[in-house]
Amino acid sequence: MYRSHTCGELRESDINTKVTLSGWVQKTRDKGFVVWVDLRDRYGITQLVFDEDRTSSKLLEQARSLGREYVVQVTGEVIERTSKNPNIPTGGIEVLVDEVILLNKSKTPPFTIENETDGGEDLRMKYRYLDIRRNPVKNNLIFRSKVSMEVRKYLSDHSFVEVETPYLIKSTPEGARDFVVPSRMNEGQFYALPQSPQTFKQLLMVGGMDKYFQIVKCFRDEDLRADRQPEFTQIDCEMAFVEQEDILDTFEGLTKHLLKEIKGVEISAFPRITYDDAMRIYGNDKPDIRFGMEFGELNAVTQHKDFGVFNSAELVVGIAVPGGASYTRKELDALVNWVKRPQVGAKGMVYVKYNEDGSFKSTVDKFYDQEDLAKWAKITEAKPGDLICVLSGDANKTRTQLSALRMELAERLGLRNPNEFAPLWVIDFPLLELDEETGNYHAMHHPFTSPKPGQLELLETDPGAVRANAYDLVLNGNEIGGGSIRIHDRDVQSTMFKHLGFTPEEAQAQFGFLMDAFQYGAPPHGGIAFGLDRLVSILGGQETIRDFIAFPKNNSGRDVMIDAPAAIDREQLHELKLKLDIEA
Repeated sequence: MYRSHTCGELRESDINTKVTLSGWVQKTRDKGFVVWVDLRDRYGITQLVFDEDRTSSKLLEQARSLGREYVVQVTGEVIERTSKNPNIPTGGIEVLVDEVILLNKSKTPPFTIENETDGGEDLRMKYRYLDIRRNPVKNNLIFRSKVSMEVRKYLSDHSFVEVETPYLIKSTPEGARDFVVPSRMNEGQFYALPQSPQTFKQLLMVGGMDKYFQIVKCFRDEDLRADRQPEFTQIDCEMAFVEQEDILDTFEGLTKHLLKEIKGVEISAFPRITYDDAMRIYGNDKPDIRFGMEFGELNAVTQHKDFGVFNSAELVVGIAVPGGASYTRKELDALVNWVKRPQVGAKGMVYVKYNEDGSFKSTVDKFYDQEDLAKWAKITEAKPGDLICVLSGDANKTRTQLSALRMELAERLGLRNPNEFAPLWVIDFPLLELDEETGNYHAMHHPFTSPKPGQLELLETDPGAVRANAYDLVLNGNEIGGGSIRIHDRDVQSTMFKHLGFTPEEAQAQFGFLMDAFQYGAPPHGGIAFGLDRLVSILGGQETIRDFIAFPKNNSGRDVMIDAPAAIDREQLHELKLKLDIEA
């Protein structure tokens, strides 16, 4: 056998035990008369000792020849360590080696295999198999496995059945671009990789499976902004004979289970907020409620003076920044410049210092007196010592800009504690969104989402007013899950396709298989999908999903380790009946 114990297993109770260990050489220290070697595996580090008083000269020279990341097998006796290391579990012992077998040499790694490394992100992604040997990456992958196991445990205990669905499917319009796969056996035709198993899980409900889940890869060929990956993992779930309340109750339970089992945190409150209120109060549909700074709309108390910027604005809105009255002029100017960045897009910012003595100092003192500014403070719930930041302009853009500022200020003020968890349900989304350029409606979630009960008739008279029977689960300002009650009636689904601009022929060609299935006793059903990558990163107290993916892509969608995507040779193209026509 290669090992009797792992490198993280031995303790002082094992002293005088003969052991065999295998692993990688972390580092060596040569004092001339004694050589120490740190041997590492997935489980930890054990110190090996080669002592000239107790070790042959040949073995001592062999120890000196070991380089970083050499793979070795050693046999020896566990002895008490003279200088104990309290920072590692094996710090009370060492192994006096009497045999070394070199299993494999290693080139000098391109970066240090340590918790704190000298390798940049691009270099570490190129040599990801080396990066995985580092504790932070290794522990993240083990953490992800633990979360996945707890998900499976909870869902299995609640009678969900794990069912695999196909990866080679039909291309259907679901909002993002498909990755397509040519079919050699069906000339000129293509599979698509699934953006989600949406239609298949609905078909499983028609098939009577009742409760389905799958931890599944999904694929979207879209721009990789905001820490996304072209392939990502969902916890995909569906239930039959349920209403919205059943879904919310079940997956509040899953979230509570994960927080308790993974983080030791017990959460009882899952507040709910409508989409309209989320946009009005926080400026986005996935608000972080670990801190305040709620929006205060100021049109009524600002558009009565001669300040044209506010008078011409569709919306004037502000937030109160805790302790912000102490900001220097330099800090305030930097904040104004921050909101004027192209990524935010504001034309400027008005601010008001609410001084500790109760007085106000503003950049618009020329137009507004102390009584006016006191009204601003009341609406934004500012207190003495706070700073009121005000933006104005087009309502939707201004809310988005102030939301970005709110999150930036919370980050600077340390209000986004990764060890605090604040879940929130956002409900009552619009069913349809209007594309102002084309004048056409498209589904805000997907075309299979049911309208709220009693609102079907509104599709004919006022499509934009229809609310969706949809819900998102938000955790710490991130959408971790989203779903809806589905349409299960063929006629209703046909009506939905009509309002999305499909002709009957197009709807039948794209989704005929689902429409046909609805004719065979489709039960009421609904579901939800959690983004596993994002969920794991939040539970792990980090912001970047790549840190929890074994082999991630970079921001250009490339795997720099295996150099993919890559060209294929002419023979393959000919076999697939494909011809490239790429303009220079």
